[in-house]
Amino acid sequence: MEDAQIGWIAAIIIGGLAGWIASSFMGSSTGLLLNIVLGIIGAAVASFLFGLLGVSFGGWLGYLIAGIVGACILIAIVRAVRR
Repeated sequence: MEDAQIGWIAAIIIGGLAGWIASSFMGSSTGLLLNIVLGIIGAAVASFLFGLLGVSFGGWLGYLIAGIVGACILIAIVRAVRR
């Protein structure tokens, strides 16, 4: 069975949702565009890191979870660099 792939529009919508959830969870105030960017890049970062551990996510739910985790990691990194 093939992994479920999501399209660009779905990636933007899910990335925005993941970024918003992560910014709410981390107490960060970011705008819509930055939420989308955080979610999409965060999903890529988390997918890479989880891949190193042998964990893989598929479909929109996996992309959302990876996006939230990755966006939280990115927010934490930005906070550490700013200090």
